[in-house]
Amino acid sequence: MPAIPPPLEHPAMRVLSRLNPPLPLRSFLRVTGYKLRPPQPLPFVPAVTRAATGVLFRGEAGPHQAASILRERRAGGRPTIVLGGFVPDSTEQVYLIRGTLLRHGSVYYMNYPRKGFSVAMICAQLDDLVEELAQCGQPPVVLSVSFGSGLLVEWLLRRSLRREPAALAGVVLVSPVCCHDDIVDPLAPRPATLLGRALKPFFGQSAEPSAVERARAIFAKMFEAGANNRAAIAGLLSAAELLYLREKVISAIRGIDPEGARERVRALGEISHPQTWGLAPGPLTHAPAMVLYAEREDSVMAERAPTPQVLESAGPGLFPSLETHVVGGGQSPVQHASLIFHYYQFLPYFESFYRRLKPSKLVLAA
Repeated sequence: MPAIPPPLEHPAMRVLSRLNPPLPLRSFLRVTGYKLRPPQPLPFVPAVTRAATGVLFRGEAGPHQAASILRERRAGGRPTIVLGGFVPDSTEQVYLIRGTLLRHGSVYYMNYPRKGFSVAMICAQLDDLVEELAQCGQPPVVLSVSFGSGLLVEWLLRRSLRREPAALAGVVLVSPVCCHDDIVDPLAPRPATLLGRALKPFFGQSAEPSAVERARAIFAKMFEAGANNRAAIAGLLSAAELLYLREKVISAIRGIDPEGARERVRALGEISHPQTWGLAPGPLTHAPAMVLYAEREDSVMAERAPTPQVLESAGPGLFPSLETHVVGGGQSPVQHASLIFHYYQFLPYFESFYRRLKPSKLVLAA
């Protein structure tokens, strides 16, 4: 794993991230709030569909390759669009952090399709949704996690190359994974991580059904490792919440059919490699940008992963308002994209980032 850029954090944030898990009272209040107003993301039917319709008309993707968009409505002028990782769905990826997001506006969850995947379609759906929100005077924050960050950067690159700026309030990349080489070192004799062993069979021309089953088992094992980590979940989740999340996550893992799994993983090879990001004619966005790494990214990412290297060297040019943090602390090491089991370690960074956003300022992606 390459050297991750040193954190640029406020001293108070550094102290908060190193505290022991919060008292159960704080979790009790959150759980009570969820009971009074439980998460209710509902299907969202976009009014703007020009880009997605164009992709379908040109035969670049089929309807089965479109993401399902769900919306959790709230008052506020700063909505958030969530692009999750490979699994779980976006709705579960930010299950705990959603309370912070909803204080600023509605949250739009893009849940990837089970039976296929298309980078062109996802980018088109982002085009349409961001345009619709901008027409309402509500430029969004796009929050991406792991693989979702690769999709976010690809979308920004495509718009940059077309010289079609998008109205954004900000972008957040959590544990960004933007190419195959981030997961599997092409020079290594074998994958060094559990995730690398799960995904490498999909990088070729074909993947046997047995590879799909192994990948399902490994993703389930990774979730269970967090769910069974008592130090990570102490004072964090109620028994009912843990059961709910387990059922949702395992259902998502089992629900992806073989072709959907192949297309989802191969998308990492279709999007622009980080070493080509310099071809952009200018910054990808002038909106505030934040990259959050976990202190134990090496449990998932390859030692020579290109994305952290490129973000360290070229990040300020691609994202002029970029801030980078390494999230650590707590009673167990913070793992890759662990927004559920290390929620309290990630929380101060999200709260600080959203507080700094100017509610009325419309920022264009380059």
